[in-house]
Amino acid sequence: MTANPSAAALTATIDLDALAHNIGVLRETSGTGVIAVVKADAYGHGAVPVARAALAAGAEELGVAHVTEALALRQAGIDAHITSWLHTPSTDFAAAVAADIDIAVSSPRQLAAVVDAAREAGITATATVKVDTGLNRSGVAVDEWDSMAVALAKAHAEESIMLRAIMTHLVRGDEPDHPLNSQQADSLDAAAADLARLGAPPQIMHLANSPAALVRPDLSRDLVRPGIALYGRTPLPGRGDFGLIPVMTLTGEISLVKRVARGQGVSYSHTWVAPQDTVVAVVPAGYADGVPRTLSGRFEVLVNGRRFPAVGRVCMDQFVIDLGPDGGGVAEGDLAELFGRGHAGGSTAADWADATDTIDYEILSAIRGRTVRRYVGGEA
Repeated sequence: MTANPSAAALTATIDLDALAHNIGVLRETSGTGVIAVVKADAYGHGAVPVARAALAAGAEELGVAHVTEALALRQAGIDAHITSWLHTPSTDFAAAVAADIDIAVSSPRQLAAVVDAAREAGITATATVKVDTGLNRSGVAVDEWDSMAVALAKAHAEESIMLRAIMTHLVRGDEPDHPLNSQQADSLDAAAADLARLGAPPQIMHLANSPAALVRPDLSRDLVRPGIALYGRTPLPGRGDFGLIPVMTLTGEISLVKRVARGQGVSYSHTWVAPQDTVVAVVPAGYADGVPRTLSGRFEVLVNGRRFPAVGRVCMDQFVIDLGPDGGGVAEGDLAELFGRGHAGGSTAADWADATDTIDYEILSAIRGRTVRRYVGGEA
C-alpha cells in the first residue's frame, strides 16, 4: 500500500469558489444584498474561512446565533458587520458591545441588559430588534411589543443603542408561497412603522431565508439572510437546484480490506450477514463524526467511480462497505466519497437526509469530531 500524504482518515473538502458562486446566485434571485449566515460553524463548513470567503465574494454582512460565535469571528480578525440573535440571561453582552456586535434583542429584559452594558462601557451599542411575527420562538412577544417599542425608542434617543435593524423569522420558510409569509412581512412592516412614529426608524429590515431569497424577491426588503443555500443545498428540492453548487464533499480513506466468508456477520449484532464469499472494506468514520447510526445499511459510497453499499451497523468510529467477491478493485488507502455533488452516481447530503427522515441542514452541520477540513478555491 502506498500512503496518500494529502489524505486524512476523514476529510471535508470545502470549495470556496462554489460558495462564491452561490452568493452570486442569491444576490441575483433576491435582487438585494446577502447576510451570510455562518452560525453552527458555518453549517459544519468552518465559520472563519467561510466568513472570509463569503465577504470576499460580495456578502454584505454576517449572521450568527450566539455571541460567542460572533466573538470568535472578531478574534480571527474579521471586522465586517455581524449580527447575533440568540441570547440567554448569561450572555456576555459587555463583550458583544465592546466588539461592536449587532445584538438582536428579543425581549425588554435583553434590551435592558444591552443598555446596561453600553452605559457601563460608555459607548453606544449597535442593536437589532427581533420581532415575533408568528413563529412563537425567539422574538419580541406580541403582548410586549408596545412597551418594547417605547423602550427601544428611548434607548435610541439617549444613544445607549443605535437601532440599526428589525428582523423576523418565517414560520413557513420552506413553503415560500404560503400566505403566512406575506402576513409576517406585513407585520414586520407595521412594527417598523411603529418605531418610526416613535422616532427610532430601523435602517435595515430583513426576513427572507434561503427559499424566500430564491423565489420571493418581494420579501427581500433591504437584505436577505440565507443559510443552507449558501452551502449549495436547495431548500426547495421539488423546484430544482437553482444553479447552486454543493460546497462540501466528504471523503474517508479506506483503512482495511479483508475477506469475509459466506454466512459470516459484519459489525455489531451481525445485522448483515454475507450472502456469499465477499470482500469488505472499513471506512474510519462513524456517528461520532456525523455519519448517522440510523443510516446503517441504507447508503452507498463511491470508490474509484464505483458505488458500494454500506453493510451492518454504523459504529462510533467506522462503518463497513461490501466490495463484492472480486474486491471491486479497491485497495487500502483509496478514498471513499461519502457524499458530495452527486456526480458519477455519488450520494449527496440530501440523499442521507432522505434516508434518515431529516433535512440536509442537519447532515451538514453534524460533520464534526475528527473530520479534517480542506479548503480549495477562493483564497484558500
